[in-house]
Amino acid sequence: MTTAQETLVGGWTAYHALTPQDQKIFDEAMKGYVGVHYVPYEVATQLVNGTNYRYKCKASLITGSPVWEAIVGIYCPIEGKPHVDSIIRI
Repeated sequence: MTTAQETLVGGWTAYHALTPQDQKIFDEAMKGYVGVHYVPYEVATQLVNGTNYRYKCKASLITGSPVWEAIVGIYCPIEGKPHVDSIIRI
C-alpha cells in the first residue's frame, strides 16, 4: 500500500499536509521574497535528481487583502539550496 509520503522516482505524490521538513524547504527557498505573503497548507513532491515540490498556498499582499491561491514550485537539489522555480496563481 502506498502512502502520501512515499515517493516513486518521476511520479508525484498526492497533496498532503506539510511535514516540518517540507516547511523548512519552503521557508529557505522563499527567503528574500517580498510584496506577497505565501502560506503553504499542502504539498506534493516528485523525486528526480533532487526533489520537486508543489506547495498549495494562500497568498496575499502585505496589506492583507485580497487573498488568492497559488502553487509555488520549488526545486531542492541533492546538494545545495532549494530555490523557487515557479509561482502560479490558481
